[in-house]
Amino acid sequence: MGIRKKTSKNPPVLSHEFIIQNHADIVSCVAMVFLLGLMFEVRLVHVRPKQESVVSHFHHGLKDLPTVFFYMLVAIIIHAIIQEYVLDKINRKMHFSKTKHSKFNESGQLSAFYLFSFGWGTSILMSENFLSNPVNLWEGYPHTLMPFQMKFYFICQLAYWLHALPELYFQKTKKEDIPRQLVYIALYLVHIAGAYILNLNRLALVLLLLHYFVELLFHVSRLVYFGNDKRQTGFTVWAVLFVLGRLLTLSLSVLTVGFGLANADQQVLDLANGNFNVLFVRITVLATICVTQAFMMWKFINFQLRRWREQAQAQPLKPKKPQAPKSKSKKDKANGVNGVSSNGADSPRSKKEKSS
Repeated sequence: MGIRKKTSKNPPVLSHEFIIQNHADIVSCVAMVFLLGLMFEVRLVHVRPKQESVVSHFHHGLKDLPTVFFYMLVAIIIHAIIQEYVLDKINRKMHFSKTKHSKFNESGQLSAFYLFSFGWGTSILMSENFLSNPVNLWEGYPHTLMPFQMKFYFICQLAYWLHALPELYFQKTKKEDIPRQLVYIALYLVHIAGAYILNLNRLALVLLLLHYFVELLFHVSRLVYFGNDKRQTGFTVWAVLFVLGRLLTLSLSVLTVGFGLANADQQVLDLANGNFNVLFVRITVLATICVTQAFMMWKFINFQLRRWREQAQAQPLKPKKPQAPKSKSKKDKANGVNGVSSNGADSPRSKKEKSS
């Protein structure tokens, strides 16, 4: 993300600079249209018996698209609030360079998102009691019905990663950084949307929490490093957890898709009931996960090699110790070396040679 320079002149209306400076206000006005529509929603009152407590469950559908779009606007507004009232103030105090400024903004935004998503997802995981028995990850598939918290969680995940696309324009991202940003945004969207559509939401929730925890540690460590470049212990812990996270991701994926769903009773393609438990879909899901984990490991190895190379170059070369002068022999001290005495005068032998 580039540095936004504040100018005293007001840019022309609807110009690029005007939209970038006021994008949060513009998006807020669009979001107000949705809120006004909700105020005039017609509600049908239905009286339920007091004896039973009804728990509502939801499934995905096309009506999720406008909901995702609305929360994408909310994510843009929250992004602007964090940037202006938190990150920009820290940047002014720390006086970062342009490169560190961009990385600090990225890590600051992602740390807030990962922390919020990890805490929220953990509460869902505990309330639904998915970890009590690993069989719950695939038992009863297809999991077409979700509690409200889980459905809302996935909608917010999709909304956040969709909001990252216009943020590339709003934050004036450098051209050389755009391909890298697009790759990991596309990976998040493909995996989250794929799990949401294929009704693999339980497995996706566990894998997201595992991944978000590791990424949270990395970005927090980078923020600490920007404050004091001598504090690099967090990167070492992150490196260990990153490798363990990849192994756990592959293990849970193979256990759920390769063994659990492969041994299920219903192995037919039924779009009406949301059942995608067929061999082709299972192989595609596992192949996608394995390729993604291999790609992440390849990027991780390149990152570690580059980091070690930079640390080796940063270490100052040890200065060589000056060698002590060799002690002269007694004969050289008496007669001098090459006809020159120790006090700089010519020796008697050299005088005779000169006179002759």
